[in-house]
Amino acid sequence: MRNHLTHDFFFDGRLSIKQGRKGYRFSIDAVILASSLRPKRRERIVDLGTGCGIIPLLVAFRHPKTVLFAVEIQEELAEMAELNVAENGFADTIRIIWGDMRSLRASSFGGPVDRVVSNPPFRRAASGRINPNSQRAIARHEIEVTLPELIQTASTLLRTAGQFLLIYPSERLVELIQQMRTNHLEPKTMRFIHSRQDSESKLVMLTGVKRAKPGLKVGAPITIYRPDGSYTEEVEQMFQP
Repeated sequence: MRNHLTHDFFFDGRLSIKQGRKGYRFSIDAVILASSLRPKRRERIVDLGTGCGIIPLLVAFRHPKTVLFAVEIQEELAEMAELNVAENGFADTIRIIWGDMRSLRASSFGGPVDRVVSNPPFRRAASGRINPNSQRAIARHEIEVTLPELIQTASTLLRTAGQFLLIYPSERLVELIQQMRTNHLEPKTMRFIHSRQDSESKLVMLTGVKRAKPGLKVGAPITIYRPDGSYTEEVEQMFQP
């Protein structure tokens, strides 16, 4: 299997992340989400749909006192995440859980957790072309988990006042907010994500707080690329320790 892997390096080579040349591969979304998590000491965080483990690995490197759980339904990706965790020395910090997130309960983690993060499938199962590669199909389309199931799981796992953070298509924002409020996750902060300064927003990053009072703050947009195609200063900082 290792002959078919690529290596991505972060933080001047101090963190190495392997992933398959084919199949699901993480995107800049994971880097944005990880950089937006600033947990307090000993907080417990669950990543739903961890893929190769990119988000918990970035968080563990920056916040070594955090306790992280990474859930992945696809066995091959869960094994990849296990490999990345072991080779980067985070076996005592990150626990990989291979299984269906819909079967999880707070007791699976010793009680309600402080934060849940997810970079979930964006597309409804019946919409658009389904990728012939099963890893990519499951990562992009709601084949194994739907938006309502994801939101319900996040709410089930969180303590009161716990936070849920995700990136989702801007065009599905109304649906996302409806599902969050149905499951007692009140939207509190939001930032739209733009590929370039003059492009429309395709994605939005939203934080919800369990059983919080209404009140939403919309922050400055995140722009990924400069006109010359390089990362903006804000995104460059996301690749720093």
